[in-house]
Amino acid sequence: MTLTRAFPAVAMMAGLLMGLLAGLFGGCSSSPTSSFYRLKPDATLAAMGATNTSAPLYVVVSPVTIPELVDRPQIVVSLADDQVKPSEFQRWAEPLKSNIQRTIAADLGALLGSEHVGVFDVDTSGPPTWRVRVDVMRFESVQGEASTVDALWTIWPPKNTKPIFGHTLAREPVQGQGYDALVAAHDRALASVSRDIAVAIEANRSP
Repeated sequence: MTLTRAFPAVAMMAGLLMGLLAGLFGGCSSSPTSSFYRLKPDATLAAMGATNTSAPLYVVVSPVTIPELVDRPQIVVSLADDQVKPSEFQRWAEPLKSNIQRTIAADLGALLGSEHVGVFDVDTSGPPTWRVRVDVMRFESVQGEASTVDALWTIWPPKNTKPIFGHTLAREPVQGQGYDALVAAHDRALASVSRDIAVAIEANRSP
């Protein structure tokens, strides 16, 4: 009798265990997944680029500095009342400061009509090289409204001449509610920074 009564109890326990496991794995399958975003050069700049018929122009964009607030994998969005929120499931595909550095270098290459714009410094005994540093003071993201980049930049012309200092405040409207539109607006804001730098280089370039 004892053995016969034990079988229903075992079956009930097994059923409960299977139900718990099903609920656990079912919950895992429905958890949100992360989306990854990357800044990219502004494709419209190629048509605005200078026709470089003189000696090749060599430019190096140094490592960029950004505020600690946004120096993280999550995209940080600004809310009302001076609040900010890191978006746990909306992330940068690579470190933001490196992504900004490469994006500006690519923008400058298009604007200056040069294939010799990069992020890796060259030998000082090599060709005359312009060096650019960008310090991003503000990198603000407001969904559905605007992306803002406030940047200080310094240009060192070749031959150790006096540096050129500049400031760009770019605010681009976001054309949509999603994060892809938000990132695209940052692309356009960085293109504004690059345009100002390119204009300064061309204005100070020897004929």
